[in-house]
Amino acid sequence: MQFLTHYFLHLVFPVIIAYLFFKKDWKKVSIILLSTMLIDLDHLLATPIFDPMRCSIGYHPLHSFFALAFYVVLLLIPSVRIIAIGLILHILTDTIDCLWTFSHCHECYLKSHLHF
Repeated sequence: MQFLTHYFLHLVFPVIIAYLFFKKDWKKVSIILLSTMLIDLDHLLATPIFDPMRCSIGYHPLHSFFALAFYVVLLLIPSVRIIAIGLILHILTDTIDCLWTFSHCHECYLKSHLHF
């Protein structure tokens, strides 16, 4: 269920957002929102590249708290606002995934960059 929820939020929910809030240009906005998945390229910097038990938030550079603050600032710039929305939706989706993982893997939480 976690896998389905994660990819629904990454691949279907952005299209729903585009359709509901940008009806006139929903197809173009959908493509822009889906293209923000490119921030996952920062996973290529990790070893291993994919670890299903690793939380992306705070671990990968484009999933950092600094990056999130930058994405929020981008909301203030009308020409890139849709990109900012996509990036923030991506981070929220990954945060939900992390919390779900932590709910059944305490060690994952302890190893995460969210552990204080």
